[in-house]
Amino acid sequence: MSEQSGTGTKPADDPEARGLRLVPVLLGLTVVSGLIDAVSYLGLEHVFTANMTGNVVVLGFAAAGAPGFSVAHTLTSLGSFVVGAMAGGRVAVRLGSGSRRTWARLTLAAEAVLLGVSAVVAYAAPGATATAYTLIAVTAFAMGLRNATVRRLGIPDLTTTVLTMTLTGLAADSRAGGGPGTRSPRRTASVVAMVVGAGAGAWLVLHQGLALPLAIAAGLVAVLAVAASGRE
Repeated sequence: MSEQSGTGTKPADDPEARGLRLVPVLLGLTVVSGLIDAVSYLGLEHVFTANMTGNVVVLGFAAAGAPGFSVAHTLTSLGSFVVGAMAGGRVAVRLGSGSRRTWARLTLAAEAVLLGVSAVVAYAAPGATATAYTLIAVTAFAMGLRNATVRRLGIPDLTTTVLTMTLTGLAADSRAGGGPGTRSPRRTASVVAMVVGAGAGAWLVLHQGLALPLAIAAGLVAVLAVAASGRE
C-alpha cells in the first residue's frame, strides 16, 4: 500500500515541495534589500527604495530643506513603490489561489529582470540625472512588487524590507521580556541578513559604484527565483 497524504498526493511528488523552502528564500531577499537600500541611500542622494518607513522620514527631511535630501527623488521612490505594490496585488489576485511555487517564482523572476535592467542603466550612464531617476523608479517598483507578494504569502517575521516589528517581537517575546522566546532564530536571522546586505552593499557602492551591487542583487534574486518552492 502506498503512503499518501490527506489530499491523495505523495509528499515526495508534491510540486510545491520541490526546491528551497520560502523561509531561506525570504532571508536571501532580505540580504538583497540591504544591498538595494545601500545603493539608493548612498548613491542616489539619501533616498530609500526598499524601506518606505525610512523614506517617509526622509521626505520630511527633504521638505524641511535639510541638505543632501531630495523631495523629487523621494517622491519618485514612494510613487514607484506604490505602483509596484499595486501590480503585485494584481498578480496575487490572479496567481495567489494557484501554486505558490509558480507565483513566487514568477514574481521573483520579474524582480530579477528589473534589477538587471537597473544594473545595465547604472553601468551605461553613470552619474546622469536620468540614470538616478531611472534607478530609483525601477528598484522601488521592484521592491513594491515583492512586498505585495511577501505580504500575501503571509510568512511571519519575514517582511524582507523592514525590521521594526521584527525587532519588537524579538525583544517583547523573548524570555527576558516575559515571553516564550519562540521564533527568535528566524527573527535574528532576518536582522543579520539585512545587516549583511547593507554592509556588503555599502562597501560595493563606495569602492565599485552602483552597477555591481545591482548586478549582484539581480543575480541573487534570479537564483532564488529558480530555486524557490511553495513551502514555508
